[in-house]
Amino acid sequence: MIAPEKLARLIERRARLRARLEEKLDGRDIATTAKELHQLEPIADLAENFLNLQRQLDEARQLAADPELAQLARDEQRTLRRELDQVEAELAEHLAPKDEHDARAAVLEIRAGTGGLEAALFAADLLRMYQRYAERHKIDFNLITLEANELGGAREVIAEVRGMGAFGRLKHESGVHRVQRVPKTESAGRIHTSAATVAVLPEASQIDADIKPGELRIDTFRATGAGGQHVNTTDSAVRITHLPSGLVVSCQDEKSQHRNREKALKILATRLYDKQRHEQHTERAENRRQQIGSGDRSERVRTYNFPQSRVTDHRVNLTLRQLDAVLDGALDELIDALIAHCKAETLQRDSQRDSQRTKA
Repeated sequence: MIAPEKLARLIERRARLRARLEEKLDGRDIATTAKELHQLEPIADLAENFLNLQRQLDEARQLAADPELAQLARDEQRTLRRELDQVEAELAEHLAPKDEHDARAAVLEIRAGTGGLEAALFAADLLRMYQRYAERHKIDFNLITLEANELGGAREVIAEVRGMGAFGRLKHESGVHRVQRVPKTESAGRIHTSAATVAVLPEASQIDADIKPGELRIDTFRATGAGGQHVNTTDSAVRITHLPSGLVVSCQDEKSQHRNREKALKILATRLYDKQRHEQHTERAENRRQQIGSGDRSERVRTYNFPQSRVTDHRVNLTLRQLDAVLDGALDELIDALIAHCKAETLQRDSQRDSQRTKA
C-alpha cells in the first residue's frame, strides 16, 4: 500500500508549483517550474483520485452498518476496490524509481558453471533461448564471443542485445540458472543437476569508461574452433588486458583483427563501467561477483526441470509448466513478474522510509 502521506506531499508540491507560476519569475525559473509541474501533474491527479477513492471506500464501510443499506454498500465497496486497485497499480508504475540504464543496450554473458560438459550444453541452450527471445521481439542479438566445446556446448558466450530497452528487460536474468535433466553424456539415464551463470550489463558509452592506451596490454593469436578459412591461418584473435583492474577480454569472432579489437574494447569498457557503477551505487545493486554467484548449483535464481517440463523462478516463486516454450524464447511472463516484483519491493522500502520519517 502506498503511504497516504507521500501522496499528500505530491499534491501539496503541485499546489506550490502552480503558485510559483503565478509569481513574477524570470524565463529560466518559469521553464524549470513548468517542466516539473508538467511531469508531476499526471501523478498528482492519480494521487488525488486514489485518496478520494479511499475516502469513498471508508464511507461505504460505515454505511454497511445500516441494515437497510448494507447490500448497496457492499456492492459499492466491490466497485471501489476494483477502481482503487487499478489506480494504485498506475501510481506504482509512476512512482517506481527509474533506472537510468534501462533504455540502454545490454551485454549478455553466459558461462558454464558446475556440471562439466552438461553445464556447457545447458549454457548453449540458454544462448538459444535468448536468441529466440530477441527474434520474437525483433531486437538485435549479436554474438561477440562464443567459446564452444566438442559437443556443441558453450563454455563462454558474450553477446550484445540492442533495442526495446534491452537492459531494462533482461537485467533480472542475471544469476545462476540451474537445469535438472538426463544429460546426453549419461548412459544410465540418471537425472543430473548442472548450472550456468548469466550476467546482464548495461552497455557503456564512450564517455562512461575512461580507458587510457597505456593501461592496456593487447595480444594477438590465431583463432580456434569453427569460423571459416581464417581460423588457424592468421593472428586475427585479440586478447586485451586492462592492467589496473586485471580484467581480460578476448574476441575471435571476426576475420579482421581490427574488428576483433573494436569488439573487445567495447566489452572491456562495459565491464569497467559496470564495475564503477556498482562501486558508486552499492545500495542499488550488488557487485558483479555477487550478481552471478560462483556458478554452484545451490545458488540459483531459476530452475529448468526437464522431467516435469517446468521452469521455476525462485525470486518470485513462479512456476510455469511450459519448459519447451520458455526455452524457445517465451520469457515475457517471467520477465514481467520479475519487473513487477522489483517495483513492488522498491515501493515498499520507500513507504517504510516515509513512515519512519513521519514518526520521527
